[in-house]
Amino acid sequence: MTTLVSIENFIKKFSREVDENNAAIFAGAGLSVGAGFVNWSDLLREIADELNLDVDKEHDLVSLAQYHLNDRGANRDGLNRAIIDHFLNENTVTENHRILARLPIATYWTTNYDDLIERSLKDAGKIPDVKHAKEDLPRTIRNRDAVVYKMHGDAQHPNDAVIAKDDYQTYMQTRGPFVTALAGELVSKTFLFLGFSFSDPNLDHVLGRIRSEMGSCQRTHYCILRKEQKLDSDSPGDFEYRKIKQEHFINDLKCRYNIQTVLIDSYAQITDILTKIERVHKQRTIFVSGAADDYSPWAEADALDLCANISALIVKKGFRIVNGLGLGVGSAIVEGALREIYRNQRSKLTDQLQIRPFPQSDDAKKMWSRYREDMLDYAGVAVFVFGNKASENGLVLSNGMREEFDIAIAKGVTPLPLGFTGSMAEELWREVVNSFEKIIPKSLHGIKPDFVSLGDKTKSGQEHLKTLERILDSL
Repeated sequence: MTTLVSIENFIKKFSREVDENNAAIFAGAGLSVGAGFVNWSDLLREIADELNLDVDKEHDLVSLAQYHLNDRGANRDGLNRAIIDHFLNENTVTENHRILARLPIATYWTTNYDDLIERSLKDAGKIPDVKHAKEDLPRTIRNRDAVVYKMHGDAQHPNDAVIAKDDYQTYMQTRGPFVTALAGELVSKTFLFLGFSFSDPNLDHVLGRIRSEMGSCQRTHYCILRKEQKLDSDSPGDFEYRKIKQEHFINDLKCRYNIQTVLIDSYAQITDILTKIERVHKQRTIFVSGAADDYSPWAEADALDLCANISALIVKKGFRIVNGLGLGVGSAIVEGALREIYRNQRSKLTDQLQIRPFPQSDDAKKMWSRYREDMLDYAGVAVFVFGNKASENGLVLSNGMREEFDIAIAKGVTPLPLGFTGSMAEELWREVVNSFEKIIPKSLHGIKPDFVSLGDKTKSGQEHLKTLERILDSL
């Protein structure tokens, strides 16, 4: 029996690769089907009809495309039209694409002609550097966030797309640098293959080349495959035969290429798995919300020292901080984080601290809600301190902190209001205590005694820091 990677073990291991910026994605046609794009069989269905062939009976679709070229005297117009008709449309980006785009993944490889990967990256506020021809490889887009290698071309350039046997046989002459680049990436990064059948001869060539050069030292990669399903049209023994064949296929990936397989029952599980990977990654990022015009009953110096110590503790425990430089506390939060980062000297500044001050013009203030949502998109935990501001009617609770709390709850971000600091943080702490089992994830229900103690104003700042440290350790 083939040994498989459990879903839980895969999530743990691949999440670590994501956190360490070692992860890469290889997307096949299956990833785009959910957006309404066709698979290869449907792409070539009309072409097969013209050849008096049944596409559902054909397994070698590369040869099928070649038969069309042969029949047309090497004229590609029919293939080009099929690619344009099926892939040059604004189909909706899938949730899987959106999750992948939000993760800190800098390398995407695909055999797809569509633009879903680059569109999802743009939607996530990132700059993609798309490579669809060998001439693109030496060029670098300034400030790029991710590179998208379209090794079979792009729907906007259908005449150069790799689709027929001639294209594959001349691949090394027309697109050889892609093979070299992919080989280097497979040696240095951990790939997750999604929606890919491993029938592509170019990838097979690259994997074989790495195996011959690296031997038993190949890097571990992962793929997600759906278990063989029993079909109504199956004859006796068909389903069992496919199961045995899939086992041999999985074992071949593992033994020859060190590609570990995660088996799922349905394609919907891919979204669940990617969501959990994102949650694990986001859990390492803490959004710190705070604002104060008045620090009572704390002295101002003590309150600022507390804020600095809170952020220093967060960094010390290996978490990243996102902070919007809230009034009266933002500078202290940044100072504490910087102090710990520079003392540690093991982390880059940008790896553990993101400072995102709110724009202050009247027009920009209209976008503050969207801005808050964007910041909380990348956090798994939100810490709330103080939360008051001056108004014409005197000191009032911070409505901005209230909005950030509501956004956090809506996005599934774990809230940690430090009630002992008073003001809005105290009000939010009380809400969480009263609905603890509903608001706090089940896996963290054990922190309730410590969380409740965060509202005790009789304890010292140092005592509360020790409590917060225990909670962070639980996270």
